[in-house]
Amino acid sequence: MQGSKLYVGNLKYSVTNEQLQELFGQHGEVKNVNVIEFKGFGFVEMSSPSEAEKAKTALDGSEFEGRTLRVDEARPPRNRPERGQRRY
Repeated sequence: MQGSKLYVGNLKYSVTNEQLQELFGQHGEVKNVNVIEFKGFGFVEMSSPSEAEKAKTALDGSEFEGRTLRVDEARPPRNRPERGQRRY
């Protein structure tokens, strides 16, 4: 794994930053957590790529709050056209 930022998908909408911090903290040092409200996913940044890999291996496919987590390395954001400027 090259980066230390992870995508965490299939979250219940009620999951908080603090809950993810606690969960991922069991697998290394967590630098930052950002749950995207009402979308069912979020991002967790670990302190190193090796800790991110350890957390991904441990948590991908595991059950959390009644849902099966999907954990993968976060991809860089895509360039999107600004609102109102669609490409055809």
